[in-house]
Formats: sequence, C-alpha cells, structure tokens
Amino acid sequence: MTERVISADWSGEDAAFESLRPRFLDDYIGQDKIKDNLRVFIEAAKERSESLDHVLLYGPPGLGKTSLSMIIANELGVHIRITSGPAIERPGDLAALLTNLQPGDVLFIDEIHRLSRAVEEVLYPAMEDYAIDIMIGKGPSARSVRLDLPPFTLIGATTRAGLLSAPLRDRFGVIAHLDYYTVEDLTKIIRRTGDILRLPMDDEAAAEIARRSRGTPRIANRLLKRVRDFAQVERAAVLTKEIAAHALSKLNVDDLGLDELDYKVLMTMIQKFGGGPVGLDTLAAAVGEESGTIEDVYEPYLIQMGLIQRTPRGRIATVRAYQHLNYPVPERIGGDVE
Repeated sequence: MTERVISADWSGEDAAFESLRPRFLDDYIGQDKIKDNLRVFIEAAKERSESLDHVLLYGPPGLGKTSLSMIIANELGVHIRITSGPAIERPGDLAALLTNLQPGDVLFIDEIHRLSRAVEEVLYPAMEDYAIDIMIGKGPSARSVRLDLPPFTLIGATTRAGLLSAPLRDRFGVIAHLDYYTVEDLTKIIRRTGDILRLPMDDEAAAEIARRSRGTPRIANRLLKRVRDFAQVERAAVLTKEIAAHALSKLNVDDLGLDELDYKVLMTMIQKFGGGPVGLDTLAAAVGEESGTIEDVYEPYLIQMGLIQRTPRGRIATVRAYQHLNYPVPERIGGDVE
C-alpha cells in the first residue's frame, strides 16, 4: 500500500512530534465530554487514595488515545508503562509487566484487541483481583501459584472495539469513545503546534490546514510539517492561507482532505461501474488494492463525508461524490430514483 500523507496511522516521521503531546487535561484540545468525565474520575480516585478504574479508549487512529493515557498518568501523578497487544506474545510477558508495576501505576496497552486468548485469561484476574496465576513445573508435578499485584490502572486503546471479547470489555470501568475533531478544535491544535515550533501563521492558514485534516490531529500536525517546508523554502515570514493552500494542492490534498487514492476509488466506481452498486472484492481488484485496505483505510472517511454508501448490493457513489468530482449527476443513483 502506498504511504499517504493523510494516513491517520502512526509513522516514523510522527516521532518528531512526540514533544508536542499535551501533558495535562487543560492542555488537551477537543473531546470535551471525555475530558470533563475523566477529570471527575481522577479527582475522586485521588481523594480516596485509590487507583483509577480501568479505562478503555476506542476510536479511529490518530485521535489522541496514547496522549490521553499519558495525561491520565500525569494527572494521577504516577508512572506509565507503554506496550501493545502484538508485543505481549505469552502470558509470561504480561506477568513480567504487571509484577514490575508500582502501586497506582498505569499500564497502557495499545491495540488491545490483538491480545491472544491465553494472555487475556491472565489479564482477567489481574484486572479484577490484582492477582495473577502462574503455572510452575510441568506434567503431574505442575502447580498453580497466585501472585498478588499492587493496585494499578489498565488503559486499553483500540481502533476495533468490536473485536474485543465481551469478558475483557466488561472489566473496564470507564469506556470512552473518541470521535473525529471539529475544524474549530483542529485549528486550535494547529495554532498550538505552530506556537511550539515558533512558526508564525495567520488564523486563515490554520483553518485551511484544519479543513483538510480529515478530523484527525495526527494528520493536522503532519500536514503542518509539510506546509512549513514550503513556507521555509519560499522565505515567507508568516504562513498565510495562500501558502497553505498552494502547499496542500502540491500534496494532492483537496478541500475535503481527499488525496489521489481516494479519487481513484471514487472515479473507479463512477467511470467503470456507473456509480455502483459494486461489490467490495470487485472494487478492490479494479483499484489494485486488498479488500481489507479498501474497507478499513479508504471507506470510513468516504462514508463519513457522505461520498459513498454501503448497501446490501454493494458500494454506491452518492450525489455528493458526483458533484465533488464535477461529474453530471445521473437520474438514478444505485438503481434508486433521486
């Protein structure tokens, strides 16, 4: 799959923005309802001198789940250990992490839906009773030993909450869904990043980048980094809307945040299949991508923007897709009269 500048997945170049992460809830922009609730839960836990209930954060990639977990640890005044589901291959790996925690610490597991079933079984008593059962020996002499753990807070993050097993999901006391950001919130994030990077910009430039960031802070910061390069080469004292628009057009990111690969999907549906309905496998073969890539990477944002629809008969390009690509709108869309 071609690397995209508007991909919400973490990439190596995003490491340069690690220092831009907010450290406390007051610095975190957006997700106001989640912030308000977490502030109450954290304050209550601190007043009772207890560890915070286990927290599950889910939502699309790039919305700040890792940043929010670090903020929770900072607000609690404890250490955080960070790992991911694929990195915990055996129950012993999880046991090593848990037994090294200090009272009240936070254990953050990214992509928690990718934990193996054997590891999950060890995690259940750890979350409920702060204890783990370890088998010692083999064969008839094998015996189970229970190790007590210090009270801790598990924070799980996932982009696929539906893949979590019900027993694991039910053990989280706090469940929060992070949604896409508004243009206003993304504009504030871009201004904050610009201030940290000492990059002068006007409000219109920040808003222009925000509109094309697909509701995702990670993409907003990545686009700002690319736009900053154009402003630097052009020796601009201030980043203006004109420079931002020129840079983003060079990067093939349009007013809705679509890139050339999004256009390829939409134009294939309209030009080759009359706007649909077209099956997922057929569409994937036509654009030369895996069906899973189409379903997980391209479709969510196109559906969110109202450019395609999923129907029992297949994918359909909407009226808005025709209008955005400047194609004449047919009298019938997907076999339905408009």
